[in-house]
Amino acid sequence: MSGPMRELHFLAKDRAALLWLGIAVLVAGLSVFLGLREVAAQRTALDELTEIDRAEREVLTGLYQDWGDVAYYTFHLTYDSPPDFAFAALGQRDTSPWKHRIRALALEGQIYETDADNPDFALIGRFDFAFAASMLAPLLLILLLHDLRSRERMAGRYELLGATAASRGSPWFARATLRVGALTLCLIVPLWAGGLLAGAGASKLALASLIVALHIGFWWGVCAAIDRFAWSSPVNLTALMGAWLALAVVVPAAIESSVEAGVPLPDGGEIMLTQREAVNDAWDLPKPATMKPFVERHPEWADYTEVGQAFEWKWYYAFQQVGDQTAEPLSRAYREGRIRRDRLAGTLAWLSPPALLTRTLQVIAGTSMMDSLAYEQRVRDFHAALRHYYYPRLFRDEVVSDASLGQRPEFRAMGE
Repeated sequence: MSGPMRELHFLAKDRAALLWLGIAVLVAGLSVFLGLREVAAQRTALDELTEIDRAEREVLTGLYQDWGDVAYYTFHLTYDSPPDFAFAALGQRDTSPWKHRIRALALEGQIYETDADNPDFALIGRFDFAFAASMLAPLLLILLLHDLRSRERMAGRYELLGATAASRGSPWFARATLRVGALTLCLIVPLWAGGLLAGAGASKLALASLIVALHIGFWWGVCAAIDRFAWSSPVNLTALMGAWLALAVVVPAAIESSVEAGVPLPDGGEIMLTQREAVNDAWDLPKPATMKPFVERHPEWADYTEVGQAFEWKWYYAFQQVGDQTAEPLSRAYREGRIRRDRLAGTLAWLSPPALLTRTLQVIAGTSMMDSLAYEQRVRDFHAALRHYYYPRLFRDEVVSDASLGQRPEFRAMGE
């Protein structure tokens, strides 16, 4: 019997190894299934919300004859559709908003008002494929490799196997290669099955498979390094579990704490409060106190800022924008701080291969922090387009018409 076939025969008779490989298939398959189900639920929710949003605007069309009322009561759904590979790494879609209903009022409160509803997920995160590959796969590899040599030493067969082999390390390398390859296939096959169901591109699947294989290869190297000490199986297992705990849990926790301490930033609640206080205070201020900072940002409306009544819509929307302008420094600091945190975390992730794998899969899936910030910027751009649309009609007291309503901006998600 040839060497590879002999090792395959040995693997087929090793019940413990088959158990760990079976668990790997189960874990990978379950993670892919849960990811696909979550993505399907998000898409279903978006389909329902899109239909509700369209129907609601149809009802409102023609109901109001004043542009102030139209702008106040009309909501616009903005959303970030889950990419085709998002099932593998949900990333920031767990912790950052991926849909908003936006009006032409002050934006900062609308952008951050969902922050309080976002769950604080544990450090290990959601059970998706990225979690299975980065956190659980190394554990299974450790269980497969920790006693390859030590078990033979304890059984008294080590010297005989080494003496009869073509080279002293060949039987162990072949056995380890077979197990590492089998575990990698147990992870990648469910990933490809889920990717094909989701319509993910082959290039993304191939790149993700390569990254997972490299991650498994790193942990194979750790197992091989520990094995060189010729310790007993329990000692090997303890040392490898310690290495996993350090690299997969302790180092990522230290990275998170270091990033938060090194890059402080305001939270969404502080930005909301600043904006809302500015808006609420405007009701009690003289009208010029609102119109002056508004005109500084929009000088083209300087000739239309006279407010002759106690309430006029143009004054109302002007102080809505001034509220955003007041919170703008905090909002900018928050955005820039998140970018700096993400870049610092990306650099420090090289200290933790599991964290690096997770971040890489999120980039491939389009669910990283930068993707979340890109969606937020699209919301801001759309809101700016709404203001650009409404301001001429508000300040010039234009008549509401179907033709003008047909020119109103419509949000388009990425790729639409």
